[in-house]
Amino acid sequence: MQPIWVDDVSDPRLSDYRDVRDADLRRKRGLFMAEGRFVVDVLLRDSRYAPDSFFLNPKSFEALESVIKECGGDAPVYVAKQEVFSDVVGFDMHRGCLAAGKVGQALGFEVLIAQAAKKASLVIVVEGLRNTENMGGIFRNAMAFGASAVLMCPESCDPLYRKAIRVSMGGSLCIPFAQVSSWPAGLSRLRDAGFQLVALDLADDAIPLDELGSRIVPDRPVALLLGTEGRGISEAALDQVDHAVRIPMAPGVDSLNVATASGIAMHAVFAGNGGSNSKPGAPK
Repeated sequence: MQPIWVDDVSDPRLSDYRDVRDADLRRKRGLFMAEGRFVVDVLLRDSRYAPDSFFLNPKSFEALESVIKECGGDAPVYVAKQEVFSDVVGFDMHRGCLAAGKVGQALGFEVLIAQAAKKASLVIVVEGLRNTENMGGIFRNAMAFGASAVLMCPESCDPLYRKAIRVSMGGSLCIPFAQVSSWPAGLSRLRDAGFQLVALDLADDAIPLDELGSRIVPDRPVALLLGTEGRGISEAALDQVDHAVRIPMAPGVDSLNVATASGIAMHAVFAGNGGSNSKPGAPK
């Protein structure tokens, strides 16, 4: 691996990095963008995705050179001074570190369910989540608490958008995810596979989260359903769940941020199952 030094902002080899538009990159080239040294390191060491190219400033290249040599394959490594780097991406990105990764073939909903059911593990299910920062936060929590997969309704945003990947600290590159195309009817497939369906809900009749441990069956997988802020989970989806739970809050507080709430709920399930030091593994 030899770095390719670039000093021309208009160099056509940098077209994927120019203005860094997620939707265009995904649609035209089948690529996503990883940002920051830590996330790029995760892409190389721990994810199921392959790098397509790298665009780095000199400091980032120095920091990542060894892992790129080890794990980067034949992907070209473009290096430019910080001012050139910022001009290409369209804003002053102090991190000076980007990598384009290949999206590849989507994972199948049924495959992920079967794998998670065998492990009797936690699966996260999201409905209507369009905020990329919240999506990234949920994936970061899912990685921290050993979730095996994240399943999404068709309206949810792409976990491989640049901001979602960055906020997830690479979690969306490590945790397998799939879309549930038949929504919410597809939730019944989780129950058929042995999952206990638990939804976070603000309703007064929802059970307090600290009572969940007495309601779920040990050693059976759990699917935790999360809705978007404001609307929450649809009634049609709530009709599919076994337990609706709420996080007790101070009087007058409307709700928690969904990513924050997801972390609290995942911890409750994680602790209730005795915790685990195992690292969630994506199919490679």
